[in-house]
Amino acid sequence: MTAHANYSLRDEIRDYWSDRAETFDLQVGHEIFSERERAAWHALISRHLGQGAGRTSLDLACGTGVISHLMHELGFVVTGLDWSEAMLAKARAKAQNRGADIRFIVRDAERTLEDKASYDVIVTRHLVWTLVDPKAAFAEWFSLLKPGGKLLVIDGDFVSRNWATRLRDVWEKLTAGKSRVADNECTAMAGRHKRILARVHFSGGARAGEIVRLLAEAGFDQPVVDWKLGAIHRAQARQMSWPKAIERAIQHRFAICATKPK
Repeated sequence: MTAHANYSLRDEIRDYWSDRAETFDLQVGHEIFSERERAAWHALISRHLGQGAGRTSLDLACGTGVISHLMHELGFVVTGLDWSEAMLAKARAKAQNRGADIRFIVRDAERTLEDKASYDVIVTRHLVWTLVDPKAAFAEWFSLLKPGGKLLVIDGDFVSRNWATRLRDVWEKLTAGKSRVADNECTAMAGRHKRILARVHFSGGARAGEIVRLLAEAGFDQPVVDWKLGAIHRAQARQMSWPKAIERAIQHRFAICATKPK
């Protein structure tokens, strides 16, 4: 990790995810490991955004391109944006292997430099909880949407602990080295994650109510919270240890759909 006077929190976040790129797709909840899960994601996206039909979409913090490909499969014209070159290298390789015409660009999701009113829909998965300045980010995303355009945020509170979190911790200590990939990959990565988390806006956990409030302040019509992610979680649970599956089932996870007024 680089350290100098101008090395910002945003730089640290970028480098952290770049270093995770090599093993990112090994973890359940990042890549998709079954057609059942793929169908559940398609259903969630279609429920809020409809079919693509050639409409333009922006996948913010696209990582290795999982959501970008789901959007492409539904008929959207997709741009995937991430500021990690390592993540985008994985995303581009997938697109080439699958023959998917997806545009991937290196940008900051909070400062995209994309044209105003140029997208029909924007989607984010597990981005909002990492934002440094969500007010500025939501204003930026609002500006990128065409009138009547929709934003779909898929996120959750991955910080708050409960009995299921403690159960998972005990289980992982007992089964160390047996999982597909350890959370945060190693102790050093876990330390970096903890230092970053302490300084982002939602350091105490991203809660749906607060995100709804900030989206409304940015100008979106009253956002709608969708708690019905069970089909996705049940499909993912088949690839997880039972303690982690229980934890995921009771976590504060949600999708929020917000519309830019016409």
